[in-house]
Formats: sequence, C-alpha cells, structure tokens
Amino acid sequence: MAKSKMADAKMANTKTANTKTAKSKPGPAAAPAAQARASAAAGDDTDITALALPQAPLSAEMEAYFAKCQDKLGFVPNVLKAYAFDMAKLSAFVAMYNDLMLAPSGLSKLEREMIAVAVSAQNRCYYCLVAHGAAVRALSGDPVLGELMAMNFRAARLSRRERAMLDFAVKLTAEPWGVEDADRDALRRCGFSDRDIWDIAAVAGFFNMTNRVASATDMRPNSVYHAQAR
Repeated sequence: MAKSKMADAKMANTKTANTKTAKSKPGPAAAPAAQARASAAAGDDTDITALALPQAPLSAEMEAYFAKCQDKLGFVPNVLKAYAFDMAKLSAFVAMYNDLMLAPSGLSKLEREMIAVAVSAQNRCYYCLVAHGAAVRALSGDPVLGELMAMNFRAARLSRRERAMLDFAVKLTAEPWGVEDADRDALRRCGFSDRDIWDIAAVAGFFNMTNRVASATDMRPNSVYHAQAR
C-alpha cells in the first residue's frame, strides 16, 4: 500500500514538472519579439540622417532625375534625399556618381560595384554596404558574391584580375601612402590599362568620400535594399 502511494506521488510530481516545462516553452507570445527584431530598419526610410537639414526645392533637372529614379528603381535612393538640402551639392554628387559608375569604362559595372563594396567594408559604412551590396547581388546574379564582398572579399573565389583590382582599391583606402609602382604594375600584369587604373582609383576615392559623409551623418539606406536580389 505504501509503495502504491509512493508511486502515485512520483507520477503526480512528474505531471507537475511536465506542466511547468510546457508552460516555460515559448509559444505564440514569442512572435512579437521576432517581429520587433525584423523591423530594425523600419526607421531608415524616415530618419535618413542625424542632421536637421530640410530639403530645398528641387531644380527642374533634379526633379526629373528623382522622377527617373522612382520610375526605374521604384524609389529614390536616400543618399539623394540626404544631399537635397543643397542643389549644387546634389547636382555635383549625381554627376560624379553617374560618370564613375555608369559611364563607359574599361571596368564593368559589376567591377565598379565590387570596388564600392570592398572599400565600404574596409570603412564599415552601413549605407554603402547595404546599397551597393544589393547592386553586386543584382548585377552578378549571385547573392553569395554580394555577401562575400561585404564580409571579406579575400574569401571569395575571384579571378586574378578581380583580386588585383580589389587589393589595390583596399590598399588605397587603408594605406594610400603605401601605393607604389609595384602596385600599379600588378594591375598592368592583370590586363588593366593606365586608364583603367585611373578609374579604379577614382571609384575607390569616391566611395572613401561618400563613406565618410555617410558615417558622419548616420545616413540610412532604403530598407528595400535589404531584400533585393536575394
């Protein structure tokens, strides 16, 4: 009889323990926390920079350019909105960007975007890593390449040409005083012309500038970039 009572007591304790364990397991209540984590970039489309610089009236040229972005991309990149407090600065930025990244060059558009991301990774620029990482994914059709450019381009299986190009761009970013004839010759041996070397340097230099402005102002990328070309 005593043994039976002891067995009943053990069973009761086991049920109680199981009930407590079941109650402690996360259920539907955990969903709001997950949703909160997923919305980490929600404010990036409204609080574009940390500076109180109201947008100036757009010039006719820039109004047309914003409309073109909206039509082609489905949105206006936040960097353009950030520069829109001053039409002279906005126009200069757009002209330089379009010349370096879109105009004819011995460098492909993908190669130029790869430079942008490798330089931005060296500088840890949130805006450019997100925006141009998306461009690498889209142009290459390879989401993994976009991630590798942002994390560590040296881990990517790159061609000899691509590796030499990015090594040069990152050295120019981290130790510009150390660039010598040997570095330029390494690019020539990979088939780059002297004009190509100029373009590599110009793209790297441009993104070093934009990285610093973006970091200084806490510039935020459009949230749509995060999901593009995944």
